[in-house]
Amino acid sequence: MVKVKARRRRVARNVRRPNRSRGGDLFILVVLAIFGWFFAFPLIFVLNNAFKPLNELFLFPPRLFVINPTLGNIQDLFILMSRSWVTFTRYIFNTVFITVVGTVGHLFFASMGAYAISKYNIPGGKLFFNLVITTLMFTGFVTAIPNFLILANLGWIDTYWAVIVPAFAAPLGFFLLKQFMDTVPMSLVESSKIDGASEWRIYSRIVMPLVKPALLTGMIFSVQALWNNPQATLIYTEQLKTLPFALQQVTAGGIARAGVGAAVALIMMIVPITVFVISQSNIMRTMATSGIKE
Repeated sequence: MVKVKARRRRVARNVRRPNRSRGGDLFILVVLAIFGWFFAFPLIFVLNNAFKPLNELFLFPPRLFVINPTLGNIQDLFILMSRSWVTFTRYIFNTVFITVVGTVGHLFFASMGAYAISKYNIPGGKLFFNLVITTLMFTGFVTAIPNFLILANLGWIDTYWAVIVPAFAAPLGFFLLKQFMDTVPMSLVESSKIDGASEWRIYSRIVMPLVKPALLTGMIFSVQALWNNPQATLIYTEQLKTLPFALQQVTAGGIARAGVGAAVALIMMIVPITVFVISQSNIMRTMATSGIKE
């Protein structure tokens, strides 16, 4: 027992400690607190605006925190949506269906492609990956017209697939998964094959659990992109339109609907923030290791 304690003391002495004073630690803490407040300010502002009455929304200078909180803005939003000939639940269903199917399909196809390029020397694989990296430099506005023409020729305009299928080919998830899979040793794949594991079993039971942080990070970006996109240029039928488009129409009534607009901002923000909070640790791990290779 004495030898074990002595060994622990030697290990503790050899552990590298940050070469900072207490003043340095305090300075770093203050800087992090300032930046934390800077990034949290918009979220706090939106949250408080959703519960402000109209007289507080138009105060100048504007106040961050609500003085007399009210649920009137949210009640007015549901009253306006209840008068629509398409029910509010229908808009929610359209948005949830597109978001879930688009995200699941994106992660499935991106992970399979990333696994093939990362672990096998496929002809043209490096060229394809470079093309994917190149597409990260372009926004959706650049490819909007080509995408529309392709979807129109396929007959998918004004259907769910006009939004879902392009989401399958989003490049960011493919890039993150491929970079993360590069950290998985090829020896692990080869030893699994020697043990008799099939290609699908190696992919689904061995590799995918190891790249869970990148998978969740791709999920967050996909959910955010699909949840907040009204897709007004691809879907025209009112019964197929998404919640963001419907809420945009509600808030287009001018100053009189400023309170409703504040409630809309809060509702549209809830889902992406909830998904991010649940998976934020995986995002940090992915960003820290996405460039490391075996």
